[in-house]
Amino acid sequence: MQPNRKPAMPNFSSGPCAKRPGWSPDVLAKASLGRSHRSTEGKARLLKAIEETREVLGVPDDYRIAIVPASDTGAVEMALWSLLGARGVDVMAWESFGAGWATDINKQLKLDDARLLDADYGLLPDLSQVDFGRDVVFCWNGTTSGVRLPHGDWIPDDRAGLTICDATSAAFAMELPWRKLDVVTFSWQKVLGGEAAHGMLILGPRAVERLESHTPTWPLPKIFRLTKGGKLAEGPFKGETINTPSMLCLEDYLDTLEWAKSVGGLRGLIQRVHGNAGVLSDWVAKTAWVDFVAREEADRSTTSVCLCIVDEWFTALSEADGNAVAKQLVALLEAEGAALDIGGHRDAPTGLRIWCGATVEQADLEDLTPWLDWAYGEVKANFSPAG
Repeated sequence: MQPNRKPAMPNFSSGPCAKRPGWSPDVLAKASLGRSHRSTEGKARLLKAIEETREVLGVPDDYRIAIVPASDTGAVEMALWSLLGARGVDVMAWESFGAGWATDINKQLKLDDARLLDADYGLLPDLSQVDFGRDVVFCWNGTTSGVRLPHGDWIPDDRAGLTICDATSAAFAMELPWRKLDVVTFSWQKVLGGEAAHGMLILGPRAVERLESHTPTWPLPKIFRLTKGGKLAEGPFKGETINTPSMLCLEDYLDTLEWAKSVGGLRGLIQRVHGNAGVLSDWVAKTAWVDFVAREEADRSTTSVCLCIVDEWFTALSEADGNAVAKQLVALLEAEGAALDIGGHRDAPTGLRIWCGATVEQADLEDLTPWLDWAYGEVKANFSPAG
């Protein structure tokens, strides 16, 4: 029987993610529209975003924060192009975004001394094999596999190389051990449900030292340049962005930061995320047809929760039929207005990906799970295999 109650907000996309509870366009009323981002007011709003990011995330005072172009991708590639080349590099990949950074390093920068430490979907690479005499590039949370790093204990304090961490689906949702991370990146449209196209680049003292002592052998586009005259360019870290930002998106980000503080800051955000992920964990534990992609409980993402279908009927299907079942399941839920954008990533095992970030309400996930069971039952009962 079809459930009688739907999620009040059925937006479970893993990016862009659901707007915060209670959001409306009215929160954008203070946006500096039609004004230069170089104006006193514009720079003040940009600096405010940097300062409040530091406050909510607990970023150390000696770490620098900049708003940069092109979302998290731009922030990561700015770091790779600007910092790598001084020593060998280990790049870790256990899902598609880590694999993308490996492609940048091997095929675009073409570094001679680069090692790939990879793992199948559902697993982490062997962390004991990482060589911290080299630079290390990795994601904190695998957005497309639902596998995260459970802690930072594997990173030594006395490392020689830099640690460059893509934390776009972890920032504001998971504890980040700042002193073990020399570079951290994220974007506005993930855990806080902001708007896309802007990235955040956070540099620790060791990363700044590298910038000021190392000149890459390849050309740097203007939007990647972080130094001037051999010293860190201070402007971007004071709200003087490299290129023109959207002041409308900026105002939205400032609103998300105010909301974050209203729910208890980082601790409150993490509690919301754990509560959300717990709803799905409880449901998976009692549901025979589905399981987590992540093999180890400690490694399960609490934001981008990735699920695979393990029902014997489903696993006996061909790959093409299995993909068709998953697509029908997602389409049925969308048609019913019960869940939007929950299909697994195209590179991941066939299944579902449900966002549990802080802007999602726990009650909506509780209302979602009966719809997942109903929709799977409907598709299974009516599916006709090809051929």
